[in-house]
Amino acid sequence: MSFNEPAGGVCLPSSRLSGSKKAEKREEKFSSIHFLPLSPLGAAGGPRRGPACDTVTVSLRTSLCPIDEMADGQGAEDSGRTAVVFSLTNEVGCLVKALRLFQEKHVNLKHIESRPSRRVVNEVEIFADCNSTMILCSLTDCVPPDGDDVPWFPMKISELDQCSHRVLMYGSELDADHPGFKDEVYRQRRKYFVEVAMNYKFGQPIPRIEYTPEEIRTWGVVFRELTQLYPTHACREYLKNLPLLSKHCGYREDNIPQLEDVSLFLRERSGFTVRPVAGYLSPRDFLAGLAYRVFNCTQYVRHSTDPLYTPEPDTCHELLGHVPLLADPKFAQFSQEIGLASLGASDEDVQKLATCYFFTIEFGLCKQEGQLRAYGAGLLSSIGELQHALSDQACVKMFDPKTTCNQECLITTFQEVYFVSESFEEAKQKMREFAKTIKRPFSVYYNPYTQSIDLLKDTRSIENVVQDLRSDLTTICDALGKMNTYMGI
Repeated sequence: MSFNEPAGGVCLPSSRLSGSKKAEKREEKFSSIHFLPLSPLGAAGGPRRGPACDTVTVSLRTSLCPIDEMADGQGAEDSGRTAVVFSLTNEVGCLVKALRLFQEKHVNLKHIESRPSRRVVNEVEIFADCNSTMILCSLTDCVPPDGDDVPWFPMKISELDQCSHRVLMYGSELDADHPGFKDEVYRQRRKYFVEVAMNYKFGQPIPRIEYTPEEIRTWGVVFRELTQLYPTHACREYLKNLPLLSKHCGYREDNIPQLEDVSLFLRERSGFTVRPVAGYLSPRDFLAGLAYRVFNCTQYVRHSTDPLYTPEPDTCHELLGHVPLLADPKFAQFSQEIGLASLGASDEDVQKLATCYFFTIEFGLCKQEGQLRAYGAGLLSSIGELQHALSDQACVKMFDPKTTCNQECLITTFQEVYFVSESFEEAKQKMREFAKTIKRPFSVYYNPYTQSIDLLKDTRSIENVVQDLRSDLTTICDALGKMNTYMGI
């Protein structure tokens, strides 16, 4: 039994055990030491029976799992158990010399066996079952564990409460150039919406808002103007879902839909939900919500003096711009993958992802039936920019994350350039390739059963995901088999 270089292993060089006098003088007796995931010992914890070994194999497993539980009922002490098999020249004192290394490294031997080598004459094979907890601790002191420099991100959906409450701007405080800055009634109304959002916790029903007649009139102006443009400017996925929202969520000119109704509708259509937020979030906090298929959504309405303009995302932007496409499964998957790519990424990479999000989810264009159509929420909620983006005056380029991520995002004016994709699937595939360039010491997997994030950084965590995939593939194969039987294939 011989091991070559292990995947992801760390090799510590040492000398080959030999019968020569030169080799006997060397203190390190092992041909190589590999840190590998430990294969379970036999039921009795004894040695494996098999071909001879001329290498020493030391096993080590690390994990970021916060729960101190070992597979197969192992305790914390068992986590440092190591099985070592090595060969020695069959001469007086050979074992003493080899075991001296264990002593020097403070490795406690639990069990030891020997047998004549089946491959090399005048050699013996030694099996040692030992506890290497102390040496493992020293190694973790020398090598910083992965994740020390990784920015915090929510590991379960309830932790989004922390993200959604970190509002960067607006909320209850308005800038001097905001249309409602001098309107005290409007400012007090905004404070009410901030209070609703800041008091909301995951799992609660979203509070229903009793909108004022003025707010409903403002919504009505925006709704009426935009719905006249949608048939010739919006993508087909948007046009498919808007009538469903009118039917199930009360999308009408004289009614502002409630977020709770919208959230329930989205959950059934694509698995997305919405939650109230007081104002602008940082790119990191906002994208983290998308990773869990949660969209942070404002409930306040833009100021009535300028219903066709808002310097910030309001409920008109959220409900008319974002929600219809979040009901599309492919678009929802595209949005979630951008969010997943942001978890644990550096500030620089998060900014690049946020820029790609801005020029796709907010201001993206696609081609359908040979015509440009809008799918970006910033376009679909802005009458003037929606018309501009599909006109001959707009500068349109093909979407490429590597170049798009460097484009400047404009908030209060039309964009200098818009990016077009052939389809959501194409944009999603390009973002997947771009996400591979993000440097993280792990990959992430969204567990829909527990609504949590699994970190994929060792074989055990990957094995758990593979088991889920195997179950899904079994179901698919069974369905294909029944179809073949039914069709007589």
